[in-house]
Amino acid sequence: MSSRESPAAVLFDMDGTLVDTEDLWWDACVEVADGLGSPLGEADREALFGLSVEDAALHITAALDSIGGPGARAVETMLTDAFTGRLENGVTTLPGAVALLEALRAAGIPAGLVSASPRPVVDLVLETVGGHRFRLSVAAGDSARNKPAPDPYLAAAARLGVDPTACVAIEDSPTGVASARSAGCAVIVVGPSIAVDGVTAVPTLESVDLPLLRRLVSDPGAVTPRT
Repeated sequence: MSSRESPAAVLFDMDGTLVDTEDLWWDACVEVADGLGSPLGEADREALFGLSVEDAALHITAALDSIGGPGARAVETMLTDAFTGRLENGVTTLPGAVALLEALRAAGIPAGLVSASPRPVVDLVLETVGGHRFRLSVAAGDSARNKPAPDPYLAAAARLGVDPTACVAIEDSPTGVASARSAGCAVIVVGPSIAVDGVTAVPTLESVDLPLLRRLVSDPGAVTPRT
């Protein structure tokens, strides 16, 4: 295939897609909620999956309305501090992440990081994954609205000078998929049990290769089942 059939860029979500931070995020949420006297349950864990820090703070403060407590902005700060404190001990890259990033670099395809996490969190993770592997990163606050709005992906494409419809986004949550799709990107959802109608699904990044990425941009209607 010609280079024109390759993606203009591949845009990666971060938490749960490139690095294994989901449990660290949940532990941070539990710590903050417990400290505010509003313990979380398993239903909250599902609700918080894929949310930005802002939306997670709103979720936690909604349960505080009846007992009083700090506002959402204060809870955002608490969550960010609790999460970054855990990340400072190191994070694990998920299977296939580094190999895929290196394959993109060898093929001359730009990689971007598009995260709903705050900049301090993104920068800590980039130290582990390798910031040199990304042409740019977009964090919470770098666009007018966060995921699930299209703004983060539109911002990444604009900064790269590419058409978002020529990009492939790789996500791990319905929230992130909604953001990428509304921006016009082709999307891959990664994870052992995540599925979104009409979106190519793979169990891990080990299943993502250049032929798959090229097929998704050359045939936007193509959907690959989980393998």
